[in-house]
Amino acid sequence: MNKETLQFIYKCSECGKTYAIEPGIYTCPDCTKKQKENEPLRGVLDVELSGAAPDSRDVRDFLPVPKDFFPGIPVGNTPLWSPERLQKQLGFPRLFIKDDGLNPTGSLKDRASYLVAAFARQHGIQNIIVASTGNAASSMSGVGAAAGLNITIFIPKTAPEAKMVQSLQYGARVILVDGTYDDAYELSMKYAAKNVCLNRNTAYNPLTIEGKKTAALEIFFQLGRVPDFVFVPVGDGVIISGVFKGFNDIVKLGLAKKIPTIVAVQAEGSSAICRAFNAGKFLEPLSSRTVADSISVDVPRNGFHALANLTRHHGKCLTVSDEEILTAQKQLSSTAGLFAEPAAATAFAGFMKMKAELDCSAEIVMLSTGNGLKDIVSARKGVAIPEKPVKTTGEIT
Repeated sequence: MNKETLQFIYKCSECGKTYAIEPGIYTCPDCTKKQKENEPLRGVLDVELSGAAPDSRDVRDFLPVPKDFFPGIPVGNTPLWSPERLQKQLGFPRLFIKDDGLNPTGSLKDRASYLVAAFARQHGIQNIIVASTGNAASSMSGVGAAAGLNITIFIPKTAPEAKMVQSLQYGARVILVDGTYDDAYELSMKYAAKNVCLNRNTAYNPLTIEGKKTAALEIFFQLGRVPDFVFVPVGDGVIISGVFKGFNDIVKLGLAKKIPTIVAVQAEGSSAICRAFNAGKFLEPLSSRTVADSISVDVPRNGFHALANLTRHHGKCLTVSDEEILTAQKQLSSTAGLFAEPAAATAFAGFMKMKAELDCSAEIVMLSTGNGLKDIVSARKGVAIPEKPVKTTGEIT
């Protein structure tokens, strides 16, 4: 069998209406009419797949754009590895790390940018815009450079400098916003309404969810089975919805019979989805404040969709403090040799908080979503920097 046996269409996650996958289609027009201020996006679209599973284990063969349109940059195929010291220290011999900090621009966001870039090339679109706390921006900038596309990014002025410098190195047009990520998002939407471009904004563009499902496909192919648990750091809810989507597609295609228990881990200072999970509905937004900038959002754009996935598939949701995040970051670095940015270390912090409830024989995957070098200012908070240099004439004992 080959990829031609698969067919793809957009399907509204709320009302179920379907749409062709083509430029200009982002959210369900009918459900968008119900959109209220300060709430997650209405009418988020899923990419529905039908047909027979490809014989290939190239995850691009499970995506709605032909392989020929993907740019020549090695996105995905990141390692799933066994951190031996960490396994022994914690007593969990089947604990694995899916290290997406090894993507070309250092984050899982490359998976979404890769598909968006391929879609743009397929349809002859040259200009792409995106709002971001930093990783989606640097990701789209880097993948866009490889694809020969023009990228305009909107990021808060408080975004980590490394992520802004990355984007500038890749040749993107960088617009610094005097405000939060939510402010950057709104400004980018106004810009997109007035300019001919492809909007890559997370959740708003369905391909951002679809691209991120490839992390789940790879976990399945690398293990040869579905794990018991997957811990995912959560901000706006797109990554976790992508993980749900990937495992759901595996089941739908008959490659497995179940999906894992997927655990959403949020920072206490940015926990809108967990609060909604516990309350059964989204509450008034709170100003986010967390060391984990990549998952810091006031209004999670994919909130309704993520909450529906968590509820439907019996997922779990918990929060961790900034102190727990920085402790987890340091433990990953010093025990496993993995330097993860705070948002990525949030998944491990959630595992540490929950591990007493887990069977030590369970097969567990932690999704590490970004490299620690993207935000060394935050990483400095978890270590002691030497105060004075050693004189060259002195002795070291």
